[in-house]
Amino acid sequence: MSTSKRPAPAAGSVPVRSGLGEARDAASPLVPAAPSDRSVGLSGGGSDRPAGRRSEGAAERPTVRLREAPVPQPPAGPPRYAPEWLRLREPADAAARAHDLIEPLRAGLARLKGRADGLVVHDLGCGTGSMGRWLAPLLDGPQHWVLHDRDPYLLHFAAAVAAPRAAADGSRVTVETRRGDLARLTPDALTGAALVTASALLDVLTAAEVGRLAAACTAAGCPALLTLSVAGRVGLTPAHPLDAEITEAFNDHQRRTGMLGPDAVTTAAEAFAGHGATVRAHSSPWRLGPGEGELTAQWLRGWVGAAVEQRPELRERAGRYLDERLAACAAGELRVIVHHTDLLALCRPTGGTS
Repeated sequence: MSTSKRPAPAAGSVPVRSGLGEARDAASPLVPAAPSDRSVGLSGGGSDRPAGRRSEGAAERPTVRLREAPVPQPPAGPPRYAPEWLRLREPADAAARAHDLIEPLRAGLARLKGRADGLVVHDLGCGTGSMGRWLAPLLDGPQHWVLHDRDPYLLHFAAAVAAPRAAADGSRVTVETRRGDLARLTPDALTGAALVTASALLDVLTAAEVGRLAAACTAAGCPALLTLSVAGRVGLTPAHPLDAEITEAFNDHQRRTGMLGPDAVTTAAEAFAGHGATVRAHSSPWRLGPGEGELTAQWLRGWVGAAVEQRPELRERAGRYLDERLAACAAGELRVIVHHTDLLALCRPTGGTS
């Protein structure tokens, strides 16, 4: 996915990143959450939280510290990523995320001083809310998800799309949305948080932004589950002589303008550990075969397109390569492993969830 530090995809295109689909533009200024942002059940359908409770107070708290003077949006508004693309990749994301990190996460949450009304989970760069649809049914107890994104269209979609109504033990799950600039997340925005989550966000941040994220989470004393960061490795079967060159060019594209790309998990692990957190990392690859042909084809176009954008001299050879790969995909003969890494940072509790 693009950030304001690189060109947005052309209309109708899919994101050029293998791993990013839910994270939004992490570096552009935003206006505060609109008054219409609301607390709803995770399944949508209007507010189901008691009047005067956290949903109203949360709407008044800033997601981020904004610049002193308002910055006008470009005429076209913030970049949008089609819900259709996010829908297409959601099953692969769910299958890829590291279930081996769930038990350590549950143990970390159990050590926190709980709230009477349950866990408060902040999902950064939420997109259409797929992280909540995956994780909420895996955690016990009442949950309130705060969905952060800079794209108001996706926030609206996240609040309305079908999603689980209950936690693992049948407890209630609710949602509110907040529009804001994730690159300027401050610790006060996470007051009361029990958990911070994100999918495919770390690799479009700079080292400084990841450092601020780690500082905010550790100041809040809550765990962070950060999934599906690109690892810089792709395996395609059958192999092709151009595979390695396309991969290298794509990885260079991911590191443009200071973004971390495939170095994100290492940088984030060091940042969290530097604040005293216990950090675990686990592989979370997409495994795409004939049953994921539509997703594979879309991913191929974006992956090769990013490589060519980075190295224009590849254009002619990459065009032939893409045609061959798409033909193999259509014939059910192509299998792809897109490597990602999930990171769990268990920060020292500070009493912020009391």
